[in-house]
Amino acid sequence: MQYRHLYYFVKIVEAGSFSQAARTIHVAQPALSQQIGELEASLGVALLHRSARGIKPTPVGQRLYEEASAILRRYENLPALVRSSVGDIEGLVSVGMPASLSTTLVGPFIAQCRATHPKITLRFIDGDSEFLREEVEKKRLDLAFAFEDEFFPVVHRQPLFRQNHYLISSVSTAPISAATISLAEVSRIPLILPAGLNARRVVIERTFAEACLPLNIAAEAVTVASELSAVRAGAASTILNLGDMSGFGDFAEPVLIEPTFYMTCCLIWSNDVSLTVAADSVRTLLTQFIKEHIERTKRPGAVWIA
Repeated sequence: MQYRHLYYFVKIVEAGSFSQAARTIHVAQPALSQQIGELEASLGVALLHRSARGIKPTPVGQRLYEEASAILRRYENLPALVRSSVGDIEGLVSVGMPASLSTTLVGPFIAQCRATHPKITLRFIDGDSEFLREEVEKKRLDLAFAFEDEFFPVVHRQPLFRQNHYLISSVSTAPISAATISLAEVSRIPLILPAGLNARRVVIERTFAEACLPLNIAAEAVTVASELSAVRAGAASTILNLGDMSGFGDFAEPVLIEPTFYMTCCLIWSNDVSLTVAADSVRTLLTQFIKEHIERTKRPGAVWIA
């Protein structure tokens, strides 16, 4: 097994097809097929399911993909790791943030990181908390923020703050203009909520069930972007763990739901692979940055607990 075998395999899985991978890494498709054939022969197992709609890794191929991705990332970071031991800390650090944080925090944090660690390069990925936690578990992200209700022992975590939930509506359909709204009042409002086993959806459903109140579900959304698009259009309201919508466009003032219920924002990282010097430095800087941000902006509904 050689470096190029792992590199080509990872790129093919990420591209979803040999042809797309060939275009991405500028290697002829027959050569890629030959390299994967050599890799499967050396391991004695099938790594890819091939079909007319593309390729998917077999179960053992998925395991190899996860481990190979981590190996390649650490290999790529080796020069920076060595140089960090004798000079300024440097390296590439990938950070995941949910939209409720990334919209307002990415830009300022890049500026602060550049001022503190000018040789560290940041790579940001947006997504919901479940997706980001999976990316950390698969070692494709160094660090991520996740809003959690239950703490599963699959990653290291540093709880930072608790965030209350708010009713979010469009300017044209906002049901009330008060600062707070009761669970009973919210239960009568058409809502668009996350689909599936989304952590926010689980917390919302449990809270209303404990109060013996129904939820008026008008629609479900897979992404926060589509959820907010529907709210902006006036199709329904939503419940979001965010009390300031100024970074998202034209929405009515968020209304705190009482009695309050919250999720905990945690900074998470892999429990299988140690953080690089650069990633650990970013973790420390992120923690302090978030604390200062909450104190300075008086982030609505946020209570620092770290």
